[in-house]
Formats: sequence, structure tokens, C-alpha cells
Amino acid sequence: MINDEIRAKEVRLIGADSEQHGIVPIREALQMAADANLDLVNVAPTAKPPVCRIMDYGKYRYEMQKKEKEARKNQKIVEIKEVRFSATIDEHDFQTKLRNVLKFLNEGDKVKCSVRFRGREITHASIGQKVLERVAAEAESICNVERRPKLEGRSMIMILSPKA
Repeated sequence: MINDEIRAKEVRLIGADSEQHGIVPIREALQMAADANLDLVNVAPTAKPPVCRIMDYGKYRYEMQKKEKEARKNQKIVEIKEVRFSATIDEHDFQTKLRNVLKFLNEGDKVKCSVRFRGREITHASIGQKVLERVAAEAESICNVERRPKLEGRSMIMILSPKA
């Protein structure tokens, strides 16, 4: 809240050059801000009494937006990539999909490995579990198993995350 939007009777005032003015009535604080051609900004509304600062609000908002933009630019968004295997996967197909798993892990993404059981394959869920455990064993040097293979409906799912 800025200037006339502040509803408190008195505020703890911080001047434009960060000096403390103590607790002053809101009218006096607004007058001091107007004399300096600046805004009165409520920086701690929950305090008793609220803390207000005399500053250029437009410049303050611009600086905050710049900081937020910089923080967003530096953060790494971890995505979950999915690689689907089948219970009856052949060796070459397995190696190709394993290469994709390793690529995703090296890029810093989590990988969801799943085996989809079709028809009566569900009765041999242990075959799908062996496929997923083999993936985990092949990639163990660069990943941690975040979630062990677990049957969910007609799929068995395992989640791998890159080592820090």
C-alpha cells in the first residue's frame, strides 16, 4: 500500500536516506513524503505500528521486477521425462531406450520409467520388474532410484533422479 491507501493512524517512519524518524502520525508522514516528491510505502503492514518508508515507488517496483526476472532466469526447472518399456522388449530396443534415459539424467531431468502390460502380460509382472531393475542397474552410476518399481493398474512405474 502506498500514500493515501495506508489506513493506520500512526506509523513507524523510515526516511528517504534510511534514517529513523520514530512513530509519527500518518498526516505528518504523508506531508514529509510530499515535500521530498516521493511516495510513502507501507513495507511492514503487520507490524504494530506499521512500518512505512519514504521512497520512489516506481523505482522500487522496477528493482523488484528486475530481481524476480533474474531469479527466474537462474532457476533450473526439473522436468519429469517418461520412457516406456514393454515386458517383452528386445535387446536393441532396450539399449536405445536406456540411451534416452541416460541422456535425460545427464541433462538434470528426472526420468519416469514405465512398463505397460497388455493383455495377459499382467500375470507375469515379475518380467516387467526385471526390466526396470535392469535399467536401474545400468544407470546406477549417474542416478538414484527415487521410487522402486511399483505396480499401478496395468503399468509398473519407477522414478530415477540424477545424482547431485
